[in-house]
Amino acid sequence: MPTPEDEKTTGGLVSFVLPVYDEAGSLRELHQRIIEALSIRGVDYELVFVDDGSRDGSFEVLLEIQRQDPRRVRLIQLRRNFGKAAAYSAGFANARGSIIVTMDTDLQDDPAEIPLFLDKLTEGFDVVTGWKFEGKGNLEKSLPSRFFNRVVRKITGIPLHDFNCPFKAYRAEVLREIHIYGELHRYIPVLAAARGFTIAEIKIKNLPRKHGQSKYGLKRYIRGMLDLLTVVFITRFAKRPMHLMGLSGILASGFGGSVIGFFIIAHFLYTSGLVADKSWVMHDRPALSLGILMLVVGAQFFTIGLLGELLVTQYNAAAVDRGYSIKRIVAE
Repeated sequence: MPTPEDEKTTGGLVSFVLPVYDEAGSLRELHQRIIEALSIRGVDYELVFVDDGSRDGSFEVLLEIQRQDPRRVRLIQLRRNFGKAAAYSAGFANARGSIIVTMDTDLQDDPAEIPLFLDKLTEGFDVVTGWKFEGKGNLEKSLPSRFFNRVVRKITGIPLHDFNCPFKAYRAEVLREIHIYGELHRYIPVLAAARGFTIAEIKIKNLPRKHGQSKYGLKRYIRGMLDLLTVVFITRFAKRPMHLMGLSGILASGFGGSVIGFFIIAHFLYTSGLVADKSWVMHDRPALSLGILMLVVGAQFFTIGLLGELLVTQYNAAAVDRGYSIKRIVAE
């Protein structure tokens, strides 16, 4: 494992973590283009391909590539398709470099731009993320992407333009402190910023897909929005759940108490003869049930908050499920 001193430069080993899911037609060209991009830089690197349950023969292609380039290529085969975040997690856990680069394996990320990320890291940033500022395709794809990024930017306060871009470079220390699952891989910069790491963004190309079919669609953005709620909770309330649940409890109880208090006063005024309208009799007001319900809901929020605080204090990171299962690792 590299030391923090080693990670302040890009002079050490650079690990490429490359998740693969049915990309057999792109892998050989990707391997060759990465080699070409780094051949003039004198960079020591490794390519960690993570096969995420491919069904099109991708792993067989990877085995052939590994036999041809055993020194630099390492393979991780998952038992089934666990999702991109799990593939990243497996790759990060087995990467040996002080710098880790991620990119898609469908050739829509241009390997020739890898030096741009490494150069940006030398300026002192901890995370460098790509921005595919043009070439997003038709409006059916570009409009949801723009809306999604604008919402995430507004909610998180992180001024990035393209949270979905997989082309990123990290110092290894960043990924040692972040646990991802579900669809949280696109929010790694947000999670990193919450821990104080510095982030930079650079403009890159968005090349057209040559082989296979796109795995993205409307479901991707829906899942992304749901995971955004998870990220907001993780970054703001994971260590203090009572702050969220307690606030909700105060609002619910305050509303319920106000409703009940209003009808108690109105009932008192009626029984005192100050109000003649019989409709103010407390027992004849259905809204009183709403007030009681909100008090109960408020109490439940407080209870959940207290249970959350108890779970946080008892949390044991070593017991967390990794979210994936490795079938085998092929390396030199």
